[in-house]
Amino acid sequence: MVWLPGVDEIPVSVALDDGKQIKITVCAVGDMTKEMAKCKEGDLIGLRGPFGTQYEWEKGQKLALLAGGYGSAPMYFVANEAIKDDCKVDVFVGARSKDHLLYLEELGSLEGVTLHVATDDGSEGFKGFNVQQLTELIGEGKKFDQFFACGPEGMLKAVSGLSSEHQIPSQLSLERYMKCGYGLCGNCTVDPLGIRLCIDGPVVHNDVCVKITEFGKYHRDDVGRKVEF
Repeated sequence: MVWLPGVDEIPVSVALDDGKQIKITVCAVGDMTKEMAKCKEGDLIGLRGPFGTQYEWEKGQKLALLAGGYGSAPMYFVANEAIKDDCKVDVFVGARSKDHLLYLEELGSLEGVTLHVATDDGSEGFKGFNVQQLTELIGEGKKFDQFFACGPEGMLKAVSGLSSEHQIPSQLSLERYMKCGYGLCGNCTVDPLGIRLCIDGPVVHNDVCVKITEFGKYHRDDVGRKVEF
């Protein structure tokens, strides 16, 4: 949870934590992030956490990481850690266009990581969605032990379907409106399970995701009203 005194506090995924520095990545789209974009070295920003669940793997596994938009930031962290356990990692970075691609240089520099790029408009890499790119590789015989995904919920829904179809376990990072970050307010509960994504998520296994009826359909705003995707 990232706090800007006098402005707001929001949940943000960690892009890197190597014991020396913590890196986060935000886009200046809301009141909080627009103010963060104005910050300079020496300005005060508060951090609480880490909270919630994380991606989990076993040593030597073959992992497919799907990153949509700003999901590239936490996926860089996952890839950076997974290769330390001798995992073979394929990262599928997707965005609307090449101007929205993030962390390509960082991901491409990691030994043991194979980088795939997809853009909706074909301005860089594969023309189409990164899930389509993964689907084609599986069709060609590529094997994976797990899928990890972070990005827009439409992308997560597609990964969930691919996971179920091929019976490959997946872990998906679900985004909901989190106020407190540690399970007190209940604003990030999902229908019909009632689990709190700040504690039981945001990384959720697909066998749980498929039981969430709102998954891919709607979420709730800061006062609990349904907002369709």
